[in-house]
Amino acid sequence: MKKNFIEELGWRGMLHDIMPGTEDLLNNEMVIGYIGFDPTADSLGVGNLVQIMTLLHFQKAGHKPLALVGGATGMVGDPSGKSAERNLLDEKILNHNLACQRSQLEKFLDFNCGENSAAIVNNYDWFKGISFLDFIRDTGKHISVNYMLAKDSVKSRLDNGMSFTEFSYQLVQGYDFYYLWLNNKVKLQMGGSDQWGNIVTGTELIRRKGSGEAYALTTPLIKKADGTKFGKSESGNVWLSKLKTSPYKFYQFWLNAGDEDVKNFIRIFTLLTKDEIEKLELEHSLNPHLRLLQKTLAKDITIRVHSELDYNAALEASEILFGKGTSESLMKLSEEDFYSVFEGVEQFEISRIEIEQGVSIVDFTSEKTKIFPSKGESKKMIQGGGVSVNKLKIDDIEFKITSDHLINDKYVLIQKGKKNYFVIKVN
Repeated sequence: MKKNFIEELGWRGMLHDIMPGTEDLLNNEMVIGYIGFDPTADSLGVGNLVQIMTLLHFQKAGHKPLALVGGATGMVGDPSGKSAERNLLDEKILNHNLACQRSQLEKFLDFNCGENSAAIVNNYDWFKGISFLDFIRDTGKHISVNYMLAKDSVKSRLDNGMSFTEFSYQLVQGYDFYYLWLNNKVKLQMGGSDQWGNIVTGTELIRRKGSGEAYALTTPLIKKADGTKFGKSESGNVWLSKLKTSPYKFYQFWLNAGDEDVKNFIRIFTLLTKDEIEKLELEHSLNPHLRLLQKTLAKDITIRVHSELDYNAALEASEILFGKGTSESLMKLSEEDFYSVFEGVEQFEISRIEIEQGVSIVDFTSEKTKIFPSKGESKKMIQGGGVSVNKLKIDDIEFKITSDHLINDKYVLIQKGKKNYFVIKVN
């Protein structure tokens, strides 16, 4: 039995605005609906996951999802939620970004399941053949300037000014909806709540230009409980591409969610059922220090975006940082994961010639790196069992560090006490 799409979004906290008649439409037929994605980067970010999950639920409810990648609108720039004009991209960069995003979308949606198979469309395919004069004559005449000025995305920018390019964006996006309604039988556009004005411009254009009817639905914009923007970590945006955000950092982003946030996130970003989530929440409340909700969320979404292999590597890397990992697991870390785990850790450098000759642990941690201010303090700490090399505890002051101890043939990890790490890079 297919799920009720609106009910599913409702209990997950993913429903913001819905045009009257939309639910009846969805209950009476298989609907083709779409969401647009911004191609100004060569990867989608975690903020895009809300809309990706919306399309996923839409398909699971028996409907046909379209992902529109904005090859044309990416050249214009959406003013919604923006305080300033953004740089516009050339066609070559846009095409590269579109190809990268397409491969990410294909990991979530089923493109081979019969009549409700997902599809990807690029609005450049229909805009490239439309002249400016044709567009303003055949489309622009149907939407008044007063109508466009009333939209929040425009009103919020009028004091500081906005270009005609960005002002026209809602008309361009509205035409997307009209074109897909006319040629692909699309009856529903979905998106974030900041897109409501652009989406209903499309329904209005369909009504005025095509004498047809179409519908709109939006999801809430996700914010963290502390008011900070969702989708960013301390080091910046969190991307779906492992080349831009490593699986370890991606895993840590979800693992570090606060208790208040994780209750929302696990509903929005996983496919767990209501009963499964409520059971997890009960278990979590009995032992909150075990962070069951965070671990379940981080595991589910890391595997979905990357792979189970990447999740296991991220888990192993986490255990290394927090004192449970082994020397063997540390030596297996890729250079990328090693950097991700120990980013921000104090670093020292040493020559390869010295390492190949062998450096005593005392000299290595005092004269060569200044981890300890003196040889005496170094000896005392080593003999007391307070120093580890690559997660192996060292208590022999005659121990020598050689090239055999290098991680990825260039790093040595020194641990002083329980929490103080130092990375030594060999040049």
